[in-house]
Amino acid sequence: MAASALERDKAATGPRRPIAAPQPTIRCREIGEADIGVVADLLSRGFVGRSRDYWLAGLRRQAQREAPQNHPRFGYMLNRDGAPVGVLLLLYTAREGGAEIRCNLSSWYVEPQYRSYAPLLTKIAQRHKHVTYLNISPARWTWPIIEAQGFAAYCKGLFFSVPLLSRARGDTRIEIVSADATAVEGLPADELDLLRRHARAGCLSLACRTARDVVPFILSPVRIRRGLLAPPAMQLIYCRDTADFAANAGAIGKLLLRRGKVAVILDANGPVAGLRGVYTEARGRKYFKGPHAPRLGDLSDTELVIYGP
Repeated sequence: MAASALERDKAATGPRRPIAAPQPTIRCREIGEADIGVVADLLSRGFVGRSRDYWLAGLRRQAQREAPQNHPRFGYMLNRDGAPVGVLLLLYTAREGGAEIRCNLSSWYVEPQYRSYAPLLTKIAQRHKHVTYLNISPARWTWPIIEAQGFAAYCKGLFFSVPLLSRARGDTRIEIVSADATAVEGLPADELDLLRRHARAGCLSLACRTARDVVPFILSPVRIRRGLLAPPAMQLIYCRDTADFAANAGAIGKLLLRRGKVAVILDANGPVAGLRGVYTEARGRKYFKGPHAPRLGDLSDTELVIYGP
């Protein structure tokens, strides 16, 4: 029987191999303001309990803040053939008149099927040797991974203080610094700007005045989502020195009580002298990598402020 045309074609060319599907193109690029919506979509999928509106509000605050020149305003995203599949938020801040650049490595999420490309995000995000990188909210299971990337812990835990239990000095007066304050007598211009900026973000900015000096503090509401007790609390975002907070804790405690708050959480490496409370290393560890080790008591311009509790 004569061979069919198809059989003659097979005989001439041999068996046909299946055509391989094209590989997806994965690229990492800087996030722009036009990407805010899709970034919020990604993060709301990755973080249970954080709504899309929560992320949109934080991203809009991030869009309005100043960012050091030649550094990204928002961070980086992974795209698969143009579609977003991963994101890493970065919060850059210039300090010491621009001599020091700090970057808070904030929220990270990559779709599960593309997790093998996640190191591309972190490699690009951490490539600057002159930048001090912070990771202030690492999950416990990520600690070994972070340390393998060259990060060192500068804060080991948290101190849950009850400032009302500290004795208030009789000569202390507390001034609440609003977002539009024009001056605070005795407070340097750079710290006044810091307090106003954080007041705009919803923080409580304070200037404690005694006969000797004026010292600034910034506190932010915090959600305590674990543990048997969850007292109404504030996080200490900024002070010049933890000893300053201990010295003014009694007066600050009275002010906070009128606002329904009884506890103030401080970054710490042990119990804090002059304060009553409890120290724990079960949470609160914070890491850095770079030329300038952060000090305890300074979380200004970080995700805790821009994105909130």
